[in-house]
Amino acid sequence: MNYKELILQIDKSKMPKHIAIIMDGNGRWAELHNTKRINGHKKGVETVRRIVETSVEIGLEYLTVYAFSTENWKRAKPEVNYLLKLIIDSLVKEIDELIKNNVSVRFLGRKENLSKNYNKKVIETCKRSWNNTGLHLNAAMNYGGRQELTDAFNDIFAEMKSGKISENEINEEIINSHLYTANMPDPDLIIRTSGEERLSNFLIWQSAYSEFWFTQTLWPDFSREEFIRAILDFQKRKRRYGAR
Repeated sequence: MNYKELILQIDKSKMPKHIAIIMDGNGRWAELHNTKRINGHKKGVETVRRIVETSVEIGLEYLTVYAFSTENWKRAKPEVNYLLKLIIDSLVKEIDELIKNNVSVRFLGRKENLSKNYNKKVIETCKRSWNNTGLHLNAAMNYGGRQELTDAFNDIFAEMKSGKISENEINEEIINSHLYTANMPDPDLIIRTSGEERLSNFLIWQSAYSEFWFTQTLWPDFSREEFIRAILDFQKRKRRYGAR
């Protein structure tokens, strides 16, 4: 079944509101193709573009991609520097097209470890899209799920000390409001490529009732068709949220 035929199979009444993707396999793709790791990352950016285009086409509300984790700093410095440059250069290059397609772009994660100029450029570029009302595209950048919770709890503790909130008020809603994803729906579907089957510190609070879809496909080879198949598979599942 080709791409157009697959799209026709989507039940709009059962569309996930939020899809999150762990984009894994750029390095292995490079090894398989006997090329440098940076070429795997470049190829991976092309995949992000086509998945964003597909998300716009099908009317997805939220798409979050795991761009750079807090653990990625452990990689070789030249690769880290290249990744950081690739991410910001891709954002700047694509922002006009994203705005044209009514996409709102935000980076989720910590500003620490990133230069002031880098953070400033991210905000200035993303801000241009914030009046858009279509797809909400989130890039999890310098992101770690445990760090996100630590930051949230520290913020809550600071507000308790200042008297803004009392200890009796702390509940899931309060915690949600202090996460990087505040005011966003939790992911309905989390996709991971490359055959690995773990969260890798990604959206660990928000994924409590997410559905998971794993594929052996390496991220640079992940197609529009496979993305739609993941959504179609999601639509066949019964989500009970522990009720029965």
